Parts: sequence; structure tokens; C-alpha cells
Amino acid sequence: MTSKPVTDQEKRKQISVRGIASLEGVADIKKSFNRHLHFTLVKDRNVATPRDYYFALANTVRDQLVGRWIRTQQYYYEKDPKRVYYLSLGFYMGRALQNTMLNLGIQSSCDEAMYQIGLGIEELEEMEEDAGLGNGGLGRLAACFLDSMATLGLAAYGYGIRYEYGIFNQKIREGWQVEEADDWLRYGNAWDKARPEYMIPVHFYGRVDHEDGDWSKPSKWSDTNVVFAMPYDTPTPGYGNNTVNTLRLYTAKSPNSFNLGVFNTGDYIQAVCDRNLAENISRVLYPNDNFFEGKELRLKQEYFVVCATVQDIIRRFKSSIFGCRDPVRTSLDAFPDKVAIQLNDTHPALAIPELMRLFVDVEKMPWERAWNIVRKTCAYTNHTVLPEALERWPVHLLERMLPRHLEIIYIITQSTWKMCPKMFPDDPDRLRRMSLVEEEGEKRINMAHLCIVGSHVVNGVAAIHSEIIRTSVFKDFVELAEKMGEKNKFQNKTNGITPRRWLLLCNPGLADLIAEKIGEDWPKNLDQLRELESFKDDAAFIRRVSQIKQENKMKLAQFINKQWGVKVDPSSMFDVQVKRIHEYKRQLMNALHIVVMYNRIKTDPNKDFVPRTVMVGGKAAPGYHTAKMIIKLINNIAHVVNNDPIVGDRLKVVYLENYRVSLAEKVIPAADLSEQISTAGTEASGTGNMKFMLNGALTIGTLDGANVEMAEEMNGENIFIFGLKVDEVEQLDKDGYNARSFYENVPELRTALDQISSGYFNPNEPDQFAHFVENLIKFDRFKLLADFQSYVECQDKVSAAYKDTYKWTQMCIANIAASGKFSSDRTIAEYARQIWGVEPQPNLKIPAPNEPLERAENTEGYKDF
Repeated sequence: MTSKPVTDQEKRKQISVRGIASLEGVADIKKSFNRHLHFTLVKDRNVATPRDYYFALANTVRDQLVGRWIRTQQYYYEKDPKRVYYLSLGFYMGRALQNTMLNLGIQSSCDEAMYQIGLGIEELEEMEEDAGLGNGGLGRLAACFLDSMATLGLAAYGYGIRYEYGIFNQKIREGWQVEEADDWLRYGNAWDKARPEYMIPVHFYGRVDHEDGDWSKPSKWSDTNVVFAMPYDTPTPGYGNNTVNTLRLYTAKSPNSFNLGVFNTGDYIQAVCDRNLAENISRVLYPNDNFFEGKELRLKQEYFVVCATVQDIIRRFKSSIFGCRDPVRTSLDAFPDKVAIQLNDTHPALAIPELMRLFVDVEKMPWERAWNIVRKTCAYTNHTVLPEALERWPVHLLERMLPRHLEIIYIITQSTWKMCPKMFPDDPDRLRRMSLVEEEGEKRINMAHLCIVGSHVVNGVAAIHSEIIRTSVFKDFVELAEKMGEKNKFQNKTNGITPRRWLLLCNPGLADLIAEKIGEDWPKNLDQLRELESFKDDAAFIRRVSQIKQENKMKLAQFINKQWGVKVDPSSMFDVQVKRIHEYKRQLMNALHIVVMYNRIKTDPNKDFVPRTVMVGGKAAPGYHTAKMIIKLINNIAHVVNNDPIVGDRLKVVYLENYRVSLAEKVIPAADLSEQISTAGTEASGTGNMKFMLNGALTIGTLDGANVEMAEEMNGENIFIFGLKVDEVEQLDKDGYNARSFYENVPELRTALDQISSGYFNPNEPDQFAHFVENLIKFDRFKLLADFQSYVECQDKVSAAYKDTYKWTQMCIANIAASGKFSSDRTIAEYARQIWGVEPQPNLKIPAPNEPLERAENTEGYKDF
């Protein structure tokens, strides 16, 4: 492995936001690195591979974590704060090494240590597999929230599944997406720790026995199939405060007992092999994003994680100091005072009936008392208003797999039925609309309705999204809550991103410049970026921001050339759209604009044209045919455009294969233009838009999701807004939307669609996209054709603005300065104060492992893990 080329000047320069290298620290890291290489990996420098060096460094950094991790849990046990439990079926963590070094403040020491050993730390960081245990924005949001909860000193825990295979690896072959399994654990995982001592039984199927036929009384669930949930704990460090919280992910384990019927027939091999069926529960992440797929295995996954989590929460509550002071049944009344459970979308919705089952059937608690505790404990975050994304589980599936939970859901439904006629005597149809049980067609349970009635707070994730929830999607429940005096039940919590990973880690040049200008506290207080507004006319500062952007673009251009063999001009505008491929996100509109630009160059090659490199990246769900066709089309267009000598370097198209967190860390700092072009009213929030904004890219977008608030933070300036607004989209539907009229009346649009339909971009299969285009013109559910002319005109304004480098950079600085609101620290502080009932402690500094810790009296040892 080659050494990292670092100049003496670069070695001497240390910015404290990433930690200051000390001689003692560097020496300790070198010593620990060599110890792990020899004693953990059993290698020496003669035979060690780059991956061995990565694991030696990862274990060295992990050593720095462990003492703080244990001390944090001890601190929580001694202080007994209210604990927050964040339940999510996905945590899209990405790589851990650099983020951990950064948050612990040892990045500079590790960099210097590896340099002295003769290794390049960036090469070692590239050896780490992404922990892709989530789909798109929802899973990445959960990862940002974990970072912020630790940074704000909250006693918080993430709970999910340790999928053996994460989000699939995307390969592009002949323009098509091909999925390959993400075997991210192939070489092991340096960061998590198995906890078999906390293994928990999870039951499925069976029957329910009632003593007197009353479902609301304690009942017995028997003759079940049992699977064990074994936890793996991953440390999640806060930034600069010694706090290390825990992400607990479960893997499914079969019981040790055999199926005796099979075993006694002598088929020992089959009996052993059958054990694997139970362990399939945690085998693979479902790759769908914003689309509900009612598969039995998915339901098993959802119950598996909530069953294990809720039992673990109750165990920790009972073993806490507070729980030990009084008899268990008395202390459970204080459960909501010590426990907050946040449901990340409807996927963990079964936590509500599971808590009821444990309180009623196991703790022998009266129904009303148990229901009161559950509703005070749980809160629900809604992430989508798309009908196809809302979970509705078939009753027959629940009846077979989780019979007791279905009974509990029926009782909850009856309580809603009782309230509605009293509150709304003149609206008999309201019962049907609000029922947890949907009777039309196949009988199904509406999981969003279950979450709403079982939670004390429901929140959307952007102001416009929360307003749509209140006035449309869940309007009936909002009115019921107001009648019951629960005026703050429906809230907004605009999403955010962690500035540590999404600026400090991925864009060190810009981070250093910001620290030089406004000090080093901004990574924990992003509102301080407003101070950059005083430099928006500083010519030297503008030049440096522009220079940093250009350096990032050059790095990305080199990466693209090496990875995909496409040479792009770093001086061209880097126009980027990276997100899951979905019709409502309208990557197809971007593709049509590429065709328009191509046609303009071909029509008049001598006309002035602002060079662009258009990059599109994202994965399509494997069964989502239309999304896969969009990927194929973009790649076909790219092939024609990139190989046309008349076009040359004026227009290039790159499909960013296998877009993931580690690739985003390269792309986002280099972007000039961020495409956020979803149909107004469809994107709940978006977080990619915030990452681009923070790194100084300008946004072209609709007034959808968090784009609205981004524009507000800049007083409507320094952002390119186009297209229909939410009310205009609704009115278009009411009036009877005619997509064909736009096709017929917008010449450039018609030409582009005709080219695609006739096979211009796929001459070997000219009819390949004919039906695809025909469907678009007939149905166009997401108003792509209606917004296209506005989009192209807005793109022309973007090109004109890009010609003035000085003014463009000023606009970039305005975006960076206005991005403080979109820190996940702000989001989590709002959740903490307004939903969970806890106070953030941004100045908390947990005593280091070598410092004394105040002890509580009469404790029976450390039990907080």
C-alpha cells in the first residue's frame, strides 16, 4: 500500500474541529494498531493486506470508544433519566470509521499515526463496507437522528434488525439495473458486539385461550412457534462530549430444540436444516421504498423487531433505579415518565398491540390502565402521503400469524367506534373512514390508523407535509383529537441532517474555511452559519469557496473516469439528481431535459451553451418496472450523448451506479446544482436537498417538502423554484387533467418524447419505449408534462446564472449561511421537548473513563445495556 502524499505544511496544519494530533495520542494509536495487527488479526507487515490494516485501525479506534460507551451506560444507570427508544426497520449508517474518529476528536492523531507507519488513511477508509441497512431517506434519517441524540446528551437507543444482506448492490449492465446481494458481513464487522445474554423469545402463530371469553382480560397465547432475537450492539458516539449511545440490532436465531417428530424418524439432517427457516427473518432487507408489499416475511420482520424491543425496554425499565424502588405493578404506572417510544413510520406499528399484550396478559393490568400507559408512551412519525406506501395488512395474515394482536386491534377499533357517534352524530360515514379495519374488498388493518389512535403525538416531517396530513389525509383524526382536547397531538418536525457527516466529514476544505471565519463551535450549533452572511461580499472569501468547490469537482471527475470511464469537464456545471428512483421524484423529467439540451446543441452547434455534466443516481425497487425503465432510458440517452462528437464536452451524462452513503460523501460536496423536482404534495420532506444546500449547491425544485422551508430561510432568493403548487395540482385533478394537451402544445417536449418513442436512443430495439411514452401521455399521474415547460425555462435561468462565477458563488454562500435550520440537532431538540418530554443537554460532558463517576446508593450493579 502506498503512503498518503501529505506535505509538511499539511501535516503541521491541524483544525481542532477534527481533533488536534498530540505526540502522546499518535504514539498510543501506533502501539494499539500494531497490537491489533499482531494479536487480533494474527498478521505481520509482511503478509498483511489492505483490509487487515483497515481492521487494525478500526479496532484501534473502537478501543477509544469502548471506555466511553461503558461509562455512558453507567452514567445513565446512575442518573436514571427518561430514555428514548427510536424504532425503525432501517438504519442506513454507511461507514463508521471516519465518522467515529471525527466525533471522538482523534481524526488528526489517526491520520498522523498512519502517515508515520507508512499508510494512507483514506485508502484504509475505502476498505470499509457501507452498512446499508436501510432504504433511502427514511433509513438515513434514522442514522442522522442517532448522531444528534448522542450529541445532545439524550439517553437514547436505536432498535432495528441486523440484516445479513442490506440494500442490494446495483450494477448497470447494458443500461439495465441488475441487483446483487449486499454481503456486507463477508469480512466481518469491526463495530458491533453480540449480546447473547440478552436473547429474547419471539412467538408466532398458535392459538389464544380466554378464561371467560373476554378479549380485554388476560389471555393465554399458546402452541406458538418460537424464534429467538439475539441483539448486536453498535456504539453511536456523540460529537465531542464522551457520550456513546447504543444502536441495538437483532438477528433471528432458531431454538436449540429440534422438531422431535422429524428427529425421531431418524432424519437428523433435515431437522438441523429446518432451523434455517426461522433465521430467514433477519436475512435480507426488503428493498421497497415508498411502496407497501404485503409479504408474510415482512410482517414477521416487523413483529420480530418490536416484540424483542418492547421486552428489552420493559426489562431495562424494571432493572433501573426507579423501577427497583417500588413493586413492579406500581412502578409500571410511571412507565411513560421514564420511557418514550418513537415509531419511525408505520413499520414498527405492532409495538402498540405488543405493549398492550404484555401489560394485559403478562402484567395482568386492567385494559384501560394499560391503554393509558401505551398512548402516553408511543409517538408516531408519518413519512408519506402516497396511498400505495401506506401499510394495510390483510386480516387473514394477522389472524394466522399474530392472533392475539388481532384481537387487541379489534378492541382498540371498538373504542374508536364508541367515540365517533358521540362526537360526530351527523357524520355516520366517519366510522368507516376512521376504522382500523378496512372492510372494502379484502379485509385489512390500516396501520397508520393504529399508530394514530395508539400515540399521544403524530408528526409530519416538513411544514407543508404536516399541513397536508392535518387538512387532508388524517383530517378526521385531527378533528377527533381537537374534540377530545388533544390540540397538540398533530405536530410538525421538519427533518434535518447531521452536520458532522454531511459537512465536517465529507467536505473538510469547506469545513476548515468556515471554522477559520466563524470559529469552531458551528458543528454543534449550525445556526452560527448565519455569520457567513457578513462575508458574502468578501472577494477573497468568495474566491476560496469557489476554489474549494472546484477541487471537490476535480476529485469527483477523477473518480468518475476511474470508475466508469467517462471523462467529464470539472469546469462544467455539475447538475446532480441522486435519490431513490420513483415516478413521483420525476427523474424522467430530468431525462427529457437532457434530450432537449442535446437537441439544442445538435440544431445549432455554434450557439453559446453552458457546459453541463448531468449526474443521476439511485436504486429502483427490484419489482418496480417503470423505475427500471427510467434507469434504462437515462443510460441509453447517456450512451448517445456521450459519444456524439458534435456535442463533445458541452454535455455529458453519468449514471452513478450503486448510489450509497459513501458515494454521496463524494458527490454532494462537488455538486453545483441540486435537482429536487418532485410533484408538489408528494415528497414528505427530503433530506438530500438539505445536504446539497449545506455544501453550497443551488437548488432547482418545486415547492414541495422541505424545499418550501429552504426557500423561506433565504427569503425566496438564491433558489430556483418552478412548477405547480400543491393547490394547483389538486385543482388540475378536479378539472380533469389532460396530459396530451401539454404534449401537443410544447414543441421541445413533443420532439423529445417522439424521439424516445421511435427508438432514437435505442436503435437496436426501436419499440422498447413506445408503450412507456404512450402510458406517460395517457396517465401522467405525477404531472410531469404539466410542469415541463416551467422546468425548462427555470433551467435556462440556471444556465444564465452559472455564467457569472462570482455571483453564483455568492448564491452558494447564501445557501450555506441559511442551512442552519436543517440540522438534525434542531429536529431532535424539538422531538425531545415537544414529544418525548426530555431536555437536550448539548453541553453535557460525561466523565471520561479515567474520571470519577458519582454513584447512586443501593444499586445492584451495572444493568443498563
